[in-house]
Amino acid sequence: MTEYERSRTMHAPPERVFDQAADVGRLDTWLPRDLHVEPEEPPAVTVHEDRTDQDTSALLSARPEQMRLEWGTREQGSYAGWLQVAGLDGGTSEVTVHLSFLDDSHDPGGQAVTEALDGSLRRLEEQVRTHTP
Repeated sequence: MTEYERSRTMHAPPERVFDQAADVGRLDTWLPRDLHVEPEEPPAVTVHEDRTDQDTSALLSARPEQMRLEWGTREQGSYAGWLQVAGLDGGTSEVTVHLSFLDDSHDPGGQAVTEALDGSLRRLEEQVRTHTP
């Protein structure tokens, strides 16, 4: 099993950050560019990966009271992850994303995962900034 984790500080209250991150209809705006999520009967979703042109059954659950998203594959059990939003002083937030590749054959490698996580956190921050009243 291989695990990766990245964090980013965002200048917005944690509730606002979590609301943007947990909006299933807007996941494609901040997820890695080659992943697309199609909601099904909650908590089920289908994830399409452009790189492999494959659809994967997955689960996505939001826990607003904990400001946490959790996800993972359904049948294969090849990966799982979570996003946690924590409030900091001065109305800022820290967002942490964690990925676990339970099957190493699905791990695209440290550099690729780190770049994808950093890019996702940057896009989420931009989304929060542009949708702030």
